Parts: sequence; C-alpha cells; structure tokens
Amino acid sequence: MFKTYDEVMDFCKRENIQMIDFKMIDLIGRWRHLSIPVGRFKPDTLKYGIGFDGSNYGFAPVEKSDMVFIPDISTAVYDPFTEVPTLSMIGDVYVIAQPENYRFDQDPRAVAFKAEEYMKSTGIADEMRIGPEYEFYVFDHVSYEALPNKTGFRIDAEQAIWNSGSNEYQNLGYKIPLKGGYHITAPQDVLYDLRSRMSMLLEQNGIPVKYHHHEVGGPGQIEIEVEFGPMREMADKTMLAKYLIKNLAFKEGKTVTFMPKPLYGEAGSGLHVHMHLFKEGKPIFYDENGYAGLSQEAMYFIGGLLKHAPAVLAFTNPSTNSYKRLVPGYEAPVSICFATANRSAVIRVPAYAKSPEQKRFEFRSSDATCNPYLAFSAILMAGLDGIQQKIDPVAEGFGPYDVNLYNLPPEEQAKIKSLPQSLDEALDALEKDHDFLLKGGVFPKRLIEIWIEAKRKEARRVNDIPHPMEFEMYYDL
Repeated sequence: MFKTYDEVMDFCKRENIQMIDFKMIDLIGRWRHLSIPVGRFKPDTLKYGIGFDGSNYGFAPVEKSDMVFIPDISTAVYDPFTEVPTLSMIGDVYVIAQPENYRFDQDPRAVAFKAEEYMKSTGIADEMRIGPEYEFYVFDHVSYEALPNKTGFRIDAEQAIWNSGSNEYQNLGYKIPLKGGYHITAPQDVLYDLRSRMSMLLEQNGIPVKYHHHEVGGPGQIEIEVEFGPMREMADKTMLAKYLIKNLAFKEGKTVTFMPKPLYGEAGSGLHVHMHLFKEGKPIFYDENGYAGLSQEAMYFIGGLLKHAPAVLAFTNPSTNSYKRLVPGYEAPVSICFATANRSAVIRVPAYAKSPEQKRFEFRSSDATCNPYLAFSAILMAGLDGIQQKIDPVAEGFGPYDVNLYNLPPEEQAKIKSLPQSLDEALDALEKDHDFLLKGGVFPKRLIEIWIEAKRKEARRVNDIPHPMEFEMYYDL
C-alpha cells in the first residue's frame, strides 16, 4: 500500500488513524499481533524494528528469545474490525546482532522470499503466479472439549439437513441435503449475502475475487476463489483473507472454520492451489502440441511435485485433521497422479484454461491449516527440482489418468502410489526426502527439524486421547 514512511503518515493523518497494528505469522501459521499508538511510529521503527519474544512464536529457545520485527509498509491495510481507527501491516522477523540485525531464516515469510529468489537464480522462471481457492464452513454454533472424563464437539447450522425435523423454532424447510450444496440457490442458500459481503471486503482490501458460491457441504460450506498473483504476495493475501472472512462472520453472529474435515460424512474443505510460471512476462507452461497444452517444463514441474508429494504434504496438509479429508469418495485426492479435468487426481489440469497465459494446473490436496508461506514454497521447490532433474511424470507412472480413479479395478488402483494417510506418514516422508527444500538455503535444515518435532507432538496429542467411537466399538468387550 505504501512505499515510504511519509506516505504512511500522510494516510494516517488523512484517515485519523490512531493505532498501528503489526501482524507476524508464527511457525504453525497463525497471525500474532502487537499495536502501538500512531505517534510512536517513527522512521527508526522501519530501521530497528520492535522487540518481541520469539520463543512464543515457536521460533527460538527461551534463552535466545529476544527478536525484533520490522514492518513491511507495502502490506498495510485499514483494519475494518477495530473500534479505534487502525492501520495494520505485516512484520518481518530479524535476529538481534551487531553491528546490524539480520533476517531470521526460519521466519516463514523469509522462506517464501528466498524461494522466489532461488527460482530467479535458476534461470527457469522469474515469477510463480498462484490462485488459491478458499473453502470453509460457516456454522451457527460450535462447542468442543477434550477433558479426561468428557470429550466431544457439537456443531449446528440452521440450513443443515439434520434440522429438517426441528420444532424448536419456526421451521420453513428448505434444508440442504447431505453433500447437496454445490451451487445451491435460494432459499436454501441462506449464506449468499454473507458470501457477497465477504467478497466485497476482500476486494476492498486488494484481494480480487474471481467468484464465490456454495460448496458441496450442506451445512454451510463456502468457496471463494481469488485471482492470481505472485507467490509470496498470495501468501500474504491468504493470511489477510482468512482474517477478514473469520472476523466478518464473527461480527455477524456466525463462526467460520477452515478445518479440512469438521463433519464426518460431509465434504471436506481444501485449499486448491492453481499455479503457473512466467519468465520476462511470458508463460512457460504452454505448448499447444503438449499433453493438455502443457509444455515440457510444465510436465517436469508436475513430475517433481508428484515425486516429492508425500514430503510436500507435511507442509501443505500439516494437521491430523487433514488426513480425514483425504479419503475416497469426497472429490478429495488420495492417489499420486495427474489428469485433465479430473478432480480425483492430486494434480488436475483445468480443461477450460486454453490460452498460453491461462495454461496451468492445480494441486488439490492442500488445505488451509497450512502455513501458506511454507506450503507455497514447498510446492515451488518440488516443481523446480522436477525441472532441474527432468522428472517425467509419465515415465514415473504418475499418469495421466483421465478416468475416475475411485472406479478403477483394485488391481489398477494398486499400481498408483497413494498419498500419506496420516500426518505421521507425511512427516516420515519429509524426514527421508527434504534435500530439494534445502537448495539455495531456502528451507533451513533447522526449520525442518523444528517443524517435524512440533507436528509429531500434535499427532501424539491426538493419538493419545481416547476417541468417542472407541467407546461405541470396544466398551463392552
């Protein structure tokens, strides 16, 4: 939004800004924030930054936890949810050192920056443009607890089919059947106006919306797809989009979750990532004579992404809940393969994207529990490795499979490698296969170690808790 300190202050004076808020992403992928009165924002703030405790972000040990963040004023936006007029911007994390502080290499935003710089250094491309699809549920009620003697959750959505027989209030019917919400219209589509307000809010904050619609999930699943942009910029915008979407819903008495699988038996929510590479403004993924109009570079990129997919999923699908979505029968991929116009493949080539500038493919397994800076960077590094190593996806047996994979005979399905079925499996793959991430110093080895350690703890925490279904299955044995 701004290029200079003076531009920031002119805006603050013009718009009567009273507070400046700084948002930093922690290791797992949540925004943290700190605010100062506008009068405390000085030119030195952009040089020396503001101190904070990095150990609470998952970055640093307690004994070396003093760090600083330096605001990136180009990311500044007016926060529409604060009572006191507030300007918000992202902060980049730095290590305190003499004579000069230096960029913290484990800061996820620094990883994305280095990934883009490494891409340029290879000569393959100078820009990766991505277009995310945001899928999420909007509920009217959620409660949950995990106590030693009581574990469970309760979710409600007025439009859900389970409320079709409710007599606790005036019931007008028009509920949405199980997995029956795709492009449903009014009066069932009670979230249309909220989606439109969300979309307009994204537009007002520099996130152009391609379209929005009700998704498959009957109890309030929504998709908002946004236009393409450079990789790191789209990671910034993904964090901003989640912030705006969740807070607008909360303001209107609704609750939003980006969990991949909040409801058993219903459609899960993904974060499909469309991608293509450009060099000097020209697309390099297009060849009218190639498979589905894809160039050889695009095919190698696909080969690299599929070969490294199990390890990549440790970043793109980093929650235990992620793997409850990646199961057969829900339009979510379970097999490591590619195809055209096939939503059962982990990489889908959209048949409608025909022009050179539009030619691309999408990675369908990822979900919004990811840290977008790390997830997008891992995707890019895997694809670049494919181009460098000339990994042919056809020769590797990854397809193309232009059929419904779920309908293949068992002997044919057995020939296709499967995605990890749990977070632990993905972490195992990352432990064995991460050299492609270390190229150019993009992913520090210590960051990968910290990530694996943190995610192992999450998996153990879930696996150690007795599940309600276990009582149903085993209590009487």
